[in-house]
Amino acid sequence: MRGVYNSVTDIRRQVFAAIAKMAYDENVDYGERLEAIPYEIIKGAKAKYRDNVFLERAIIGERLRLGMGLPVRDISTVAAISDGVQESVIAEKYYDQPLVNIINFACHACPEKKVMVTNGCQGCLSHQCVEVCPKKAVHMVNGHSEIDQDLCIKCGRCIDACPYHAIIKIERPCASSCGMNAISSDEDGKAVINYDKCVSCGQCLVNCAFGAIVDKGQIFQTIYAMKQGKKVIAAIAPAFVGQFGPNVTPDKVKAALKELGFADVVEVAIGADLCTIEEAEDFMNKVPEKQPFMATSCCPAWSVMAKKEFPQFAEYISMALTPMVLTARMIKRDNPDAMVAFIGPCAAKKLEASRRSVRSDVDFVLTFEEVMGMFTGKGVNLAGIQSDGSLDEGTAAGREFAVGGGVAKAVKNLINKTHPEVEVKIQAAEGLKNCRTMLMMAKAGRLNGYLLEGMACPGGCVAGAGTLQPISKSQAAVKKYAAEDKMKIADESAFGHEVHEISHMYDAPAED
Repeated sequence: MRGVYNSVTDIRRQVFAAIAKMAYDENVDYGERLEAIPYEIIKGAKAKYRDNVFLERAIIGERLRLGMGLPVRDISTVAAISDGVQESVIAEKYYDQPLVNIINFACHACPEKKVMVTNGCQGCLSHQCVEVCPKKAVHMVNGHSEIDQDLCIKCGRCIDACPYHAIIKIERPCASSCGMNAISSDEDGKAVINYDKCVSCGQCLVNCAFGAIVDKGQIFQTIYAMKQGKKVIAAIAPAFVGQFGPNVTPDKVKAALKELGFADVVEVAIGADLCTIEEAEDFMNKVPEKQPFMATSCCPAWSVMAKKEFPQFAEYISMALTPMVLTARMIKRDNPDAMVAFIGPCAAKKLEASRRSVRSDVDFVLTFEEVMGMFTGKGVNLAGIQSDGSLDEGTAAGREFAVGGGVAKAVKNLINKTHPEVEVKIQAAEGLKNCRTMLMMAKAGRLNGYLLEGMACPGGCVAGAGTLQPISKSQAAVKKYAAEDKMKIADESAFGHEVHEISHMYDAPAED
């Protein structure tokens, strides 16, 4: 649904803006405000989106809680929206697992998977749907096709055979978008997440047409930290180009973020350049002498999936820290008293920043959509904002990390710059289902000598759960922005010492 402004989008934006406004306002009783906001978003006595206005307000209440980092309430227990809010009023990250949550009473209990005949069936003489069904599940009843759901195996042959396209397959959008097969149904048909499988990519979140799936946020705590006088520096991911409007240029984004209270803005493309150097070095040192192939480490959801489902390949994933972590460490090396807020397209980055095995130096993680809510809540006029210096830390290669294939391309180009005789074969996959297929090929020995790039989101980072515009539009914008600095390239001689210094600040491996 990215790029299509709809009712679900509108509700999300209003909730983010309300939380931000509450955080920016002075002398606020946060408990009272949280209780009042659902009545401000859903006005009057008539329901706007669902069966009744009380249900709509209850769902808004849960979204507010999750936006504050609080857990979903138990519907069977008496509880206020504001229960526990005082614990979340802190100038640091407030988070408890799980990150991605289903609001049970907002779930529509969509069918898991079903092949069905529509009213478009013409009862044709050839009844090809009947002829092609391998399980004899399709029958002609009163002149029209019917499918025996107990026999149907959802193979789709009848769908392909129908000349009128009158047979369709419907499937729960959250489940079909989940590359980990982590979503199933409870006894009432409501969606449930298997957190042993979930890698928090957030694709279910943006594909749920009823807005029942929500990730926890850190908008309030970020603003509260700035209000408490903390020096919070924004580290913005390369996918940001165009996210806040076609006329909001990168230099205007920098100025707008400073209006929100950020002390400075750093482009994470510099961390991508450092990552390029480290992954290029890893590949040269290890493939094929020490291991048959190497996989990139930048996408946390992809790397967690690979380690969960292909543990034998865990050591083949590059030990390079992600651009987010490298940039945050660089910021804190130069600003020891600062806090770092990563701003990007990705839900999984919230988990990466919270993992215990690697010190990320990232204090807060915000999505582009959450930051748009902050602009609205603070009343920042993006159209009239004046520029406040350019963002010019990164190279074209670092900026193209945001697009599928960009990481592998950057590593390959750097290796070929210094070792033109080395052939670097690349295989890139987008979407966790395709990533799994790629690893199956590697398991079969078909990708020996390759550099594998995995991206959990189809399209790359620009397709993350926290983006604001169509994926194709984002891809074009990032490539255009990168082309402005196409002559710059990550240079081992210039950055080599720095990348090793930052990577090994705490002598910790890049484990999830």
